[in-house]
Amino acid sequence: MSSPFFKFCPRCGHAMATQHHGGLDRQACTNIPACGYVHWDNPVPVVAAIVEHEGDIILARNVAWPGNFFALITGYLEKNDPSPEIGVQREVKEELNLDAQSVSFVGHYPFARQNQLIIAYHVVATGEIKLNEELAEYRRVAPSTAQYWPAATGLALRDWLVSQGHQPTALEFR
Repeated sequence: MSSPFFKFCPRCGHAMATQHHGGLDRQACTNIPACGYVHWDNPVPVVAAIVEHEGDIILARNVAWPGNFFALITGYLEKNDPSPEIGVQREVKEELNLDAQSVSFVGHYPFARQNQLIIAYHVVATGEIKLNEELAEYRRVAPSTAQYWPAATGLALRDWLVSQGHQPTALEFR
């Protein structure tokens, strides 16, 4: 590993080193066998919603994002969410104040840069959009004109659009 996540064991304080565990090189405590801590670095589950509201797709811009980038509604799957489907409904309600009428699974997508596993759904929602503090603004996009970004949630949007009979094009980043 070129840049270790931990220099010292979070359990006992001894040095961490690269060791082979579970078929891969991982960081592990050097205090063997007394501690045995292994940093598995498993991906974090994130739910994503392709929100359909009044026939349009709702894309939003997070307050922390620079420029003009809009994406799907996303959020971490919480430990108290009974299922990813309930988690995505919660996120749509929290971020847009919309009520999910139907939720259907689109697919799962790796997002290695953030060490996340995206679990994507199509959510038909009703109500009046009211953004929470995480979002700066939103856009309505007709499915027939929607473009996708070639990573993670963008691939989920692409797959859903194709399943609906559209032929989306990829956004070009400069």
